[in-house]
This record gives sequence, C-alpha cells and structure tokens, in this order.
Amino acid sequence: MRQTRLDTARIRAARRVIDPVFLDTPLYRCEALEPHLGCAVSVKLETANPVRSFKARGTEVVASRLAEHGPRAVVCASAGNLGQALAWSGRGRGLDVTVVASRFATVAKLDRIRALGARLELVDGDHESARERAAAVARHQGVRLVEDSLDIETCEGAATIGLELVDAEPSFDAVLIALGGGALATGVGHVVKDLAPGTEVICVQPLGAPAMTRSWHSRRVVTTDSTDTIADGVAGRYPIPAVLDDLLLVADDALLVEEASIVAGLRMLLHHAGLVVEPSAALGVAALLENRDRFAGRHVVTVICGSNVDMDAYHRWVGTASR
Repeated sequence: MRQTRLDTARIRAARRVIDPVFLDTPLYRCEALEPHLGCAVSVKLETANPVRSFKARGTEVVASRLAEHGPRAVVCASAGNLGQALAWSGRGRGLDVTVVASRFATVAKLDRIRALGARLELVDGDHESARERAAAVARHQGVRLVEDSLDIETCEGAATIGLELVDAEPSFDAVLIALGGGALATGVGHVVKDLAPGTEVICVQPLGAPAMTRSWHSRRVVTTDSTDTIADGVAGRYPIPAVLDDLLLVADDALLVEEASIVAGLRMLLHHAGLVVEPSAALGVAALLENRDRFAGRHVVTVICGSNVDMDAYHRWVGTASR
C-alpha cells in the first residue's frame, strides 16, 4: 500500500517543538448550529492564538529546525496567514524573515506581518506570482525558501490538529477541512486515516478556486487561469504534485461550494456561535448547508482554520454595520 510523505511518529515529535500556545485548541460541540444544519456539529477552533490561524503549528516546526541547523534567513510566499505565522515563529528564534505577498492581499493580514517584524515584499498579481518571486529571492540571496504544503514541516505541524481530534470523545463520523495548498487537509487527513480510519475525511474548496479539488477528482494536476472567491486563504491555481499524491491517499471526498454558501456560513458562525472568522474558515459550514442529506444524523467536526479578516469586507458579507 502506498504511503504519504507524512509520518505519525514525526508528527507526535512535532508537538514537542510547537509553542504550547498553539496546541490543544478549543474543541466543542456547537449545539446552536445544529438545528440549522441537521446534524451534530463540533468545531475545532484554530483562531485562539497569537496569529489567529493554524499555520503556526507548521512554522514552529520549520523555525525550530532552522534555529538548530540554519540558515538563519528565510523567505515564504503567503496570502497572509503563513506570513504572520512564520514572522511570529522566526522572531522568537532570531530568524530573518521575508514574506512575499500580493499587494491585493487582505490589508489586515499584511499589516500584521509588518507588525511582527518581518520584511514584507509586495508583488502585482495573485498568490502564484508571490510564489514565483519568493523562489527567486531564495535563489538570489541563498536563503531558505519555505513552501507551504510542499515542505513536510508545514503538513506535519498542521497534522497535530489531527492528533487532538482523534483523542476526542466521542469520536466523529466525518471531519470537514478547508482545502487550499493542502497542508491542513493532508496533515489532518493522514492522522485521521492512520489512527481513526472509520472517520470520513472531506475537503472543501470554493467553486471560484477549484484547482486542487478538480485535481483530486481527476487524479492528476489540474490548473486554473484565475480565481474568484472571497476565501483568499485557499485561492491557489497550481496544485503541487507531491501534495496531490498525499491528498489522494487520505481524502474520502473533495467538495466545491458556492460563494453564497460561504457567506451564509460566515453569518451562521457569527449569529449562532459568536465567531468572527475569515471565509476559508466557513467552508465546512458551507458544505453542510449544501449537503444536508449526506450529513443528516451524523456527528461532524469542522476545523475553524483562521480569523484574519478585513472587517470592512466582513461587515459587507454578513450585513452588519461597521462601527
């Protein structure tokens, strides 16, 4: 049987180098959502930490290894959350961090990257343009390039969420995971399939950014010319072949959801769970809204993966007045 690039023993070891502030995040059943979704719903809240997303689980592993073995300078491309996380992890270990991002990225995310002390370089174009520029910086300056989802540390750091899920009682029938580059989905999926194989692993992506989902269904890399979604954190166009190979081994399904369902998910998480989250974090709820019959009567957990959101845009989406 084929194996993923991930290793459960290494994932357990990763927990020991991740700052405890990012571990054992809240996991609870959210009964207020259930009448509206038709199933038992638990949420895994990856927003109650200094960078407000799950990404630091991976950057803590990256930064700890660089601090031990070098180099001391590192660059990454980011839609915002990875950059914040790498800046936070690198600052605590004395690393020189450069983040390349699209100038059209969420302003709140860019401001936070700067505030955390990283050097921020902005490029015209989308996240794929930022990836190309970050690779060029790494080549020209001889620094470490961190590639989200391709670098195994980013996947195995995210996979520690899976360890916390499989230790939960009662167990879950399905776990819904936002799908972008694939670190979260392959990481959590690997652990769930290794330690709780009866749990269904379902990835969710916006219809306006479908490259990885189309690739999963086609069992080959499928690229897109553009993206059109408010879920900027998962808006990639070029799936990484090695990550797709892992995803094919651990995911039971990959779903695409409409923008209207993402907005509805944002509203439901606000009004029924008291959670202000970014659109990528609402993908699981969007999938439940669009697939009620499939999940009826089951116990589902969704990973609330981030809450770095532009508040003006958020107020427009959920229909609340900005103060």
